[in-house]
Amino acid sequence: MRRFIRFALAAAVVAPSTVLAQAGNPFDMKEWPIERGGRSRDPYVAPDGKVFFAGQQGNYVGMVDPGTGAVKYYELEENTNPHTVIVDDKGIVWYAGNRNGRIGRLNPVNGEIKTFPTGEARDPHTMKFDGKGNIWFSSQGASRIGRLNMATGEVKVINPLGEQRANPYGLDLDSQGRLFVSLFATNKIAMVTPDMNFKIFSTAEGGRIRRNAITPDGMVWYVDFQRGYVGRLDPNTGQTKEWMSPGGAQSRPYAITADGDGRLWVSETGAEKKLVAFDPKTEKFFANISVSDNIRHMMFDPKSGTLWFGTDANTIGRVGTRQIAQ
Repeated sequence: MRRFIRFALAAAVVAPSTVLAQAGNPFDMKEWPIERGGRSRDPYVAPDGKVFFAGQQGNYVGMVDPGTGAVKYYELEENTNPHTVIVDDKGIVWYAGNRNGRIGRLNPVNGEIKTFPTGEARDPHTMKFDGKGNIWFSSQGASRIGRLNMATGEVKVINPLGEQRANPYGLDLDSQGRLFVSLFATNKIAMVTPDMNFKIFSTAEGGRIRRNAITPDGMVWYVDFQRGYVGRLDPNTGQTKEWMSPGGAQSRPYAITADGDGRLWVSETGAEKKLVAFDPKTEKFFANISVSDNIRHMMFDPKSGTLWFGTDANTIGRVGTRQIAQ
């Protein structure tokens, strides 16, 4: 196994003092402009509260301190084009080298980087820890789903649809360790077991399923980017139910995640750039928040009760999932 080892040069700068906030918004929402740009995206909250994110076109991993607004950058190997960033329990940052076919491991304390080739899964995309020493990841262009052993660097790969184009995209894990992967070229979702067997579920004809999130009851919630729906898949029965997103058929729902109450937050990327929220208990949408640009991925931080996102306008943002008393 080849590994790339180097020390990154980290340069700290202070973010602009201006924090973008939406007047009249009943939720506490802020966005921090990232001066360096390069499509800052996919933030992830570390155990110490610092927020790491990928500078996909800027070829760096960034870190913002929510308390001070200070930003630090870690330079990556040329042509890495990092996609998703996730942070383990020890504060080690893992990033997907979407262009160079590697998953990287960054120690933010000393800047040390190690990279692990992903083989035929040539463009690692979205990642998820399984809590057992592995990282699951999608590989959209290669139509593969992979799993990296974090200790050894060994990668195992499956091809969920064979010769049919799949474009594996968003993914999430349930309490049984089963991985659910949205196959964006299709109307299908793949369920992958810990031993890497899989089953395919279909949603409505004509759909394209971009991302998904799993609630504590084991339901798989997904966004149909093509048709403008938020849907629910019951993996026990294969049945689905859908609700049109507030922006309508052209709302282009993209990212989805669940908060601490099992409610779903969805980004609309159509003509209007919005965050909307859906309560499965009432089957109603209850939030409609304007954001600066497209949100491609989000994470919920249970410690702070906040939802974190990046936008195509090169901002890193957060929103409190509880309404502010009016």
